Amino acid sequence: MSGHAGDMGGHSGTTTWSTAAQATLHCLTGCAIGEVLGMVIGTATGLHDAGTVALSIVLAFVFGYALTMRGVLRSGLSLRAAVRVALAADTVSIAVMEVIDNTVVVAIPGALDAQLDQWLFWASLALSLTLAFVVTVPVNRALMRRGLGHAKVHGHH
Repeated sequence: MSGHAGDMGGHSGTTTWSTAAQATLHCLTGCAIGEVLGMVIGTATGLHDAGTVALSIVLAFVFGYALTMRGVLRSGLSLRAAVRVALAADTVSIAVMEVIDNTVVVAIPGALDAQLDQWLFWASLALSLTLAFVVTVPVNRALMRRGLGHAKVHGHH
């Protein structure tokens, strides 16, 4: 992600849409891993809908934070500092994504009852994560322009 700092031009107010999209895609990667894993585990084990959604949300935050921490730990930060950076960088982004993607999945008739071998299961997840990305890019751009969110990570890559 070291290329992000160049896009920002050294000023938080010059964050480009491209930079915001890259930051959102990074965040979406961890979020999607956790979200899909949670939905697969919940569906495969027969968890109640609320339990499946809750598991997906928890795992989305865990994997989202873990991907950010992996990168900043490589820059030499302590574990405690890396946790702080990940929390500052990703909390709002992951929260917005989780609200959007889980709302979409819950709103699609039959999506939570779909099984792993049904197209509705995978299509609803793909749609929900796509919409979460689209909604979160402008949120991340606004945060980064203010020196918040993923802007907190750039100094550590």
